[in-house]
Amino acid sequence: MHKNSFFEDVFEVVRLIPKGKISTYGAIAEYLGTKGAARMVGWALNQCNDTGKENIPAHRVVNRKGLLTGKIHFRGKSMGGLLRADGIQISNNQIMDFENLLWEPRKELL
Repeated sequence: MHKNSFFEDVFEVVRLIPKGKISTYGAIAEYLGTKGAARMVGWALNQCNDTGKENIPAHRVVNRKGLLTGKIHFRGKSMGGLLRADGIQISNNQIMDFENLLWEPRKELL
């Protein structure tokens, strides 16, 4: 990584999250060598509403507790609906079975 801008690196990692799995802003930041920059990962993913970024599954990234904190940024779409279409169960804006669905790039992308 890091041949691109930070945002492009974020997009590259998020594209690798398999359907039926979720990751966290912090896990992605840590993988990119910027531990503590979870908020910057969120800022990058806010751009996924822009033309040309529709292939980035930003809905698969949640906070460290499994909460759908980024749901307000899905213009015209439902983050929960997209996750449910991936086969993920949600209750009260929280991922059910979070630990078993968690995809951590530092472990998965060795």
